[in-house]
Amino acid sequence: MAGDGDMSEETKVPMTAKTHAEIKNRVPRMAICYDFDKTLSPDDMQTFTLIPSFGIDKAKFWSESDKLARDNLMDKNLAWMLQLIRYSNFLGKSLRKEYFRESGQAVKLFPGVDTWFTRMIDYAAERGLELEHYIISSGLKEIIEGSTIAPYIKRVYASSYYYSHDSIAMWPAQVVNYTSKTQYIFRVAKGYLEEYDERVNDQTPIDDLRIPYENIVYIGDSATDIPCMRLVEERGGHAIGVFDPVIRNLSKVYELYMNNRISFYAPADYSEGGDLTRYLKQTIDEISFRERMRKEKMMLEEQQIEIIT
Repeated sequence: MAGDGDMSEETKVPMTAKTHAEIKNRVPRMAICYDFDKTLSPDDMQTFTLIPSFGIDKAKFWSESDKLARDNLMDKNLAWMLQLIRYSNFLGKSLRKEYFRESGQAVKLFPGVDTWFTRMIDYAAERGLELEHYIISSGLKEIIEGSTIAPYIKRVYASSYYYSHDSIAMWPAQVVNYTSKTQYIFRVAKGYLEEYDERVNDQTPIDDLRIPYENIVYIGDSATDIPCMRLVEERGGHAIGVFDPVIRNLSKVYELYMNNRISFYAPADYSEGGDLTRYLKQTIDEISFRERMRKEKMMLEEQQIEIIT
């Protein structure tokens, strides 16, 4: 099943012959994968306009949703998605895809997020890397797609609804929870980005990965991100924890750091000159150096093939 921790271990196989020009012109890729709620945004995305539009307190909504999950042995994400539909039916408010996307425009973001994505892409490009951004969230895909940062994201992986012919939410189409998040790391690495593409379970030689695991960075804020953090760290990548720069409750990221789930933590301030920017630039520099060394090695191997043949 996609998302399992033992998904198709990659193996090292002999490099196939590549021309000098192919090696020289090769542009290595890297990816930054983000949680959304409390990582890019200071609160759950539903709390800004979606839940208030029903005229209920957010604490009441989440309390009812959690009780629904407990009483029915439900996944918590399925519970809140059902709870939204229940309220929409009771109050006569249609949950249209367009409404979700409109709600996304009001989602608040941490400082610097609005310019972060282009700044990191530009910095990586200066160092010979093609950087892609991905969001892997338990929140609602349609809200994220309506946010101001959507144009900079290569792919949004999040919970989503199945819609009727007139765009009304009917049933969960995708549910993303903390364990199933890992499948999307595999998708990013292997290049099988469509949710229905079962080739993500196939064994993939290291040299055939679209983005090597060591070129992947994961940014999250809490224990729900541990499966992705562990996967990325174990395969040579980088996991980073962030905390709200205003509330400054470091307990979650400090526990992650002490348990070796992350290699760095910082305030969720994405502004130029902040600790997070500084560390990401250092990480990009490291990946760039490693990729240059990899290219040199490939050039030498290509020369050896030419001599043998």
